[in-house]
Amino acid sequence: MSAATTRSRTPDRLCAEAVDLARAAAEEAAAPGVVGEHVGVLADGDRVVTHFFECKEMGYRGWRWAATVARASRAKVVTLDEVVLLPGPDALLAPEWVPWSERLRPGDLGPGDLLPTDQEDLRLEPGFTGEEEPPPNSVLSEEMADLAEAEDADVTPGAPAAQQTTPTRGSIAAVAAELGMRRARVLSRYGLHVAADRWEEAFGSKTPMAQAAPATCATCGFLNPIGGSLGQAFGVCANEFSPADGRVVSLAYGCGAHSEAAVMPKPPQPAEPVVDETRVDPFPLRPARDSGSVPEAGDAETAELGHS
Repeated sequence: MSAATTRSRTPDRLCAEAVDLARAAAEEAAAPGVVGEHVGVLADGDRVVTHFFECKEMGYRGWRWAATVARASRAKVVTLDEVVLLPGPDALLAPEWVPWSERLRPGDLGPGDLLPTDQEDLRLEPGFTGEEEPPPNSVLSEEMADLAEAEDADVTPGAPAAQQTTPTRGSIAAVAAELGMRRARVLSRYGLHVAADRWEEAFGSKTPMAQAAPATCATCGFLNPIGGSLGQAFGVCANEFSPADGRVVSLAYGCGAHSEAAVMPKPPQPAEPVVDETRVDPFPLRPARDSGSVPEAGDAETAELGHS
């Protein structure tokens, strides 16, 4: 460690003693009654010292008024350098500023809000704009005109924006519209992968619901297929009792509302009664004498009771 570094970490005596000068400068810069007690001193360099004072202003908890003083070499007079309000170690600070594009989360967009898309957005790539269409006097255009005439179709020149709402059959714009590319920009390969990863995370095979499902959505009758390359791995659920109703789900996803999850058994029906009309069951008109619970008394017993 050099001698210059050692001197810079030791506050200059005259500068360190200039507390009144630093307080007067801080009170002049701040509002009345805001500058509090002297809380410390820091050596910023040779004959350069910063005095810290407590800040009592509302909303600035932990902040400190910092008044820096200095003196020239071999001079006896200490002069003021600057006064600033700085946060302390336990100061209340505002959160770090984050651009809106990084703060935006799914669901934040409300009615009337506009979300501009960056021109260099990796999720998008140019679609069919008509700029690459060959000029009318090119050989390719003549071949297309002959082909259109042979197929009883018309070739409509111009960009899609200058054409009618429904492109003429056989034109490049009609083919582009059929392929879903009659837009200024379409999804890029990166955009497709990002969307697929997001849908797979929400309604994919690794979710707890899919792990406990009896079968996958690929065999469910409520799955509505989608077009494009994403249709090879995703579809739309149309079961109102499913937690993924109206959502894009992976073909490997599944839930308990699968169309073939279980076949409810029918309740057992009792057999119809059968009456045998060829058999006769005899029924006595009077009960038998020994059918009761009290035994029948004899003549001797009745005679003792005075009965005849």
